[in-house]
Amino acid sequence: MRRRLLHLVLAPLAGVLMVTAPASAAPTPPGDVYRPVRGPAAPAEYRYLQKTVPGESIPRHAHEDAAAQARGLPTTGGRWKSVGPTNVGGRIVSLALDPKRADTLYAAAASGGIWRSTDAGQTFKSAWPDDWTQAMGAVATGPDGTLYAGTGEPNPGGGSITYEGTGLYRSTDGGKHWKPSGLRDSGAISAITVDPGNPRRIYVAAAGSLYNGGGDRGVYRSENGGKTWQRILTGANEFTGATEIVVQGKKLYAVLWDHRRTPERRTYGGEGSGVFRSGDDGKTWKRLGGGLPAQGPDVGRIGLAVAGERAYAVVNKTDGPFEGFYASTDAGDTWQRTPVDKKLTDSQSTFGWWFGKIWTDPRDAEHVQVAGVPLMTSKDGAATWTADDTSIHVDQHAMVWDPRHPGRVYLGNDGGVYRSDANGDGGWVKARHEPYTQLYSAAISPQDTSRISGGAQDNGSIRSWGGDRFNEYLGGDGEENLINPTDVNNVYACYQYGNCFSSTDGGDTLTYFADKTTFKRRNWFTPVAFDPRDPKVLYYGSEVLNRSTDGGATWQAISPDLSGGPGPDPIYTNYGTITSIAPAADGRTIYAGTDDGRVWVTKDLGAHWTKLAEGLPWVTRVVVDPRDADRVYTTHSAYRSGSDTPHVYGSTDGGEHWRNLSGNLPDAPVNDLVIARGGKLHIGTDQGVFTSGAKGGHWSRLGRGMPAVPVDDIEYDAGNHRLVAATFGRGFYELTTA
Repeated sequence: MRRRLLHLVLAPLAGVLMVTAPASAAPTPPGDVYRPVRGPAAPAEYRYLQKTVPGESIPRHAHEDAAAQARGLPTTGGRWKSVGPTNVGGRIVSLALDPKRADTLYAAAASGGIWRSTDAGQTFKSAWPDDWTQAMGAVATGPDGTLYAGTGEPNPGGGSITYEGTGLYRSTDGGKHWKPSGLRDSGAISAITVDPGNPRRIYVAAAGSLYNGGGDRGVYRSENGGKTWQRILTGANEFTGATEIVVQGKKLYAVLWDHRRTPERRTYGGEGSGVFRSGDDGKTWKRLGGGLPAQGPDVGRIGLAVAGERAYAVVNKTDGPFEGFYASTDAGDTWQRTPVDKKLTDSQSTFGWWFGKIWTDPRDAEHVQVAGVPLMTSKDGAATWTADDTSIHVDQHAMVWDPRHPGRVYLGNDGGVYRSDANGDGGWVKARHEPYTQLYSAAISPQDTSRISGGAQDNGSIRSWGGDRFNEYLGGDGEENLINPTDVNNVYACYQYGNCFSSTDGGDTLTYFADKTTFKRRNWFTPVAFDPRDPKVLYYGSEVLNRSTDGGATWQAISPDLSGGPGPDPIYTNYGTITSIAPAADGRTIYAGTDDGRVWVTKDLGAHWTKLAEGLPWVTRVVVDPRDADRVYTTHSAYRSGSDTPHVYGSTDGGEHWRNLSGNLPDAPVNDLVIARGGKLHIGTDQGVFTSGAKGGHWSRLGRGMPAVPVDDIEYDAGNHRLVAATFGRGFYELTTA
């Protein structure tokens, strides 16, 4: 869609505010800075709010439509190069073994495509087209070796907005070539099961879109290898999807789950949630009760495992907390709630909808593994439990036993792929090469082009120095990272909600400084910025702008609350904050943008503030030209339906007047902008990186070879002609550019 250029005044210059800095709120203690709380609930809210227009949901097929627009644009520039990390990993949602090739394992990365290992899980190479959607939900193999991939992430949370997929795909050559196999409107595919006796009979659990009802959701079966499909189990309402399908001859088990996200709330459970069984190959189904929470508005996500006559179910409530663990010895006719175990209860935290998985040892039905923050293990049929939260990364999602090697088990979690040769009871070894990290940010240095750092989802702040490979130097969900442009050893890193640290030795030792700032609310991703004239001067954005003149040791608030106040969402209470800070090179002018669509400027270091715009979608970036304090750009997030609201604005008079520079850009969130040599503009979007002349309006794809993955941050180094992109699913990419 081509947009017309607009010339408009967003706000009069008369809107001047005097500074009245609020009193500092009580500081958040840093706690254990290397292992702060991780979890999907808050980033899910942050990214959802960022990528939607207030009061609207994400339109159906918005990501897919934007991808098609992006593919239609011309490409210019050189070739992107992957620069790691390869040893950190990222969220794995499904695993499958190749029945024809020993030691061959397939892994589905949440927003990073399908990966193949031929050395028993030590190293992985991409087995998925770079220019197709990278959002994945399931991977499976048939007895004939056919490989299936279900696209779209079915787990709503974990720092993403659950990017929807484009259906089911099949490959007969180990992932070298793929063909579509239907269910294009499934939103997200949670599980694939191929009949072990008939490779052409395939069952699919389609979870559906999180944002829009209807479509291809429920349990489907194909009798002809995926050419045509029949829905054999339909949910109770338009937001009831399927998350599990278990096949035991003509006896089938399925899990259905009501889940929906609206701008006002999330509802992860309901009347349609439950466990179902068919004894006649799917012709008729029965909702299982007999002691199992069967139906009701409070029934949330359920994980299910079946081993002969034994069945296990982990049940969570609609709002996330653990409800109970249930066991059956008569194929699901009756269930017993197992004794309450605090370790098992705690394993589901407050977001049991993030897991919903149980696995049983194929050689021992009493050996049970449950996905949670730690991996939960029982050897006595769920009577007692142990938790492994020290030898592996947190947040478990996938497991598979290797029939060729008794005792060999593979595990997928938010840290990547692990292998145990001790039957999954410890002895876990992490994969050595897995380049599918989800990144929020990047930081580079003109002094040393080998130095890259950035914030990673559930993998902390990572750096390329200080070890043989990338290593984590601050825990939590990694957020803002900075490297002093004049001193590579002076670095800054944050984890969620503005918990930020400084270091003078490259991150080996860290000093917490966020408690010295003024704040009532801080964004999940809190911005920190250097002054372009003097890197000892820094800015930190809460709901007010903070300034430091001594490298972050002390801080002073230099603005009032620049937002419209806290938002209405009772879950994400940190709405109403500064999201981007742009100090100009004149030493006086500072621009700031907020999550509620306001843009401000001060031309006297905070003594007075002028509101330049309001009512826009989330401001992802404000950028000021280093040579001209009046030339300023803003970028904005949100998928929109039928709206011509720009994603990129530009002003040459300090924000008095603005032009729409979006032009032929895909209708997708724009996450970052940098000004390159000659005034060229490069932007990072949910559909990759694009470039335009200084006037904007006509955009081309920048570079070749980058997968079709969201780009959350880009950093430009003019002296070394390089651009570094932080992708949300495929790690860092680097491009040589003008």
